[in-house]
Amino acid sequence: MTFELKILGSASATPTAGRHPTAQVLTVGASNYLIDCGEGTQWQMLEYRVRPHHVRAIFISHLHGDHYFGLFGLLGTMHLQGRTQPLAIIGPPGLDEVLVTQARVSNMQLGFAMDFTAVNTEAHAVVYEDENLTVATLPMRHRVPCAGYLFSERPRRANLLKEKLPAGLTPAQLARLAQGDDLPPDDQQPGLRHADVAGPAPTPRRYAFFSDTLYTPALVPLIEGVDLLYHEATFLDDLQERAAQTHHSTARQAASIAHDAGAKRLLLGHFSSRYKALEPLLHEAQAVFPPAELATEGLVVSL
Repeated sequence: MTFELKILGSASATPTAGRHPTAQVLTVGASNYLIDCGEGTQWQMLEYRVRPHHVRAIFISHLHGDHYFGLFGLLGTMHLQGRTQPLAIIGPPGLDEVLVTQARVSNMQLGFAMDFTAVNTEAHAVVYEDENLTVATLPMRHRVPCAGYLFSERPRRANLLKEKLPAGLTPAQLARLAQGDDLPPDDQQPGLRHADVAGPAPTPRRYAFFSDTLYTPALVPLIEGVDLLYHEATFLDDLQERAAQTHHSTARQAASIAHDAGAKRLLLGHFSSRYKALEPLLHEAQAVFPPAELATEGLVVSL
């Protein structure tokens, strides 16, 4: 099953030519999950062929404009395109007030229901579940209440191994085995256990999204062994004091979190507009954590 992240935007508060504010799409199976929705997100969705009506849930980290100002336009587009299926919106307290006020003053009437979940940004707790994923908050340390998110794939069934399947099984019997069921004995065969004809179950995949935050080593145990970590890297380490003043992190600090957590891969993002070239941020991170990459727009990471 597909488990794929697409970067739509990775700039910080001030966009630059070729860089848009934070937005990402995680695709699991046939479902899309939007992570933050900075200004211009729906334009980026057009650019990178992400269909709004395939978005099942939207996760907003905090109420700074570069992380959610694109939400209102996107909701309007979903309505104009005829969306009817409910949309889950998960975010910090206050986002519901903003949405209600915006709807009231603009007379926005949507043809679909919004199911809003206010998260506790100071806790690590499950805030969303469906048949694909379990999503838990990661408490960030920023100037306003802010949550990161840990996306954990639900366990998948083991695939059948052709070489272990006996001859003569009917399509109905193969379907039962593929669903993980055992076959009871009958007149034709003595019974067959799913475990005897299947390989090991695939390991569930996990993606951790660290939004704007101070360097926070206390979060390492919550993401230990994660397959992919996105961590803001607004500044180079020579501006560590500036990062602390603004409640942001440096590229080296992001790499330290990835290293200490035993992450498999690291994406750096939320780049300050002062950096016209991003290679110095990448080199700084790779000195600590070699499998670091830049979350440039249009990047697709498949796990």
